[in-house]
Amino acid sequence: VQLVESGGGLVQPGGSLTLSCAATANGKIFSVNTMGWYRQSPGNQRELVADISSRDITNYADAVKGRFTISRDNAKNTVYLQMNNLKPEDTAVYYCNAGRLRSIVGTADYWGQGTQVTVSS
Repeated sequence: VQLVESGGGLVQPGGSLTLSCAATANGKIFSVNTMGWYRQSPGNQRELVADISSRDITNYADAVKGRFTISRDNAKNTVYLQMNNLKPEDTAVYYCNAGRLRSIVGTADYWGQGTQVTVSS
């Protein structure tokens, strides 16, 4: 099982980016419970940005409420993070997480490799 992230990059303050994360496997993925995005900046611990349950119940960190939107496509085992009105303090490596992913190899949590988001003028 792999989580493949895309969409990071450099953007000016006030700009927008959309991150994508697709769960793939050699065999079938039967289900994924909660999918989410975390971020980590230098000198800081990894923190939750947003997550979304299999029933589309969402949860956001206070710092991103009203600016970021998380969504998922269960048919594609993909989670998205639409980030608007980006601020320099949003600069970090963003990691995708798939919780309780059930596949032919069993049930486990998985992490993506991380994608850099830099907000700077």
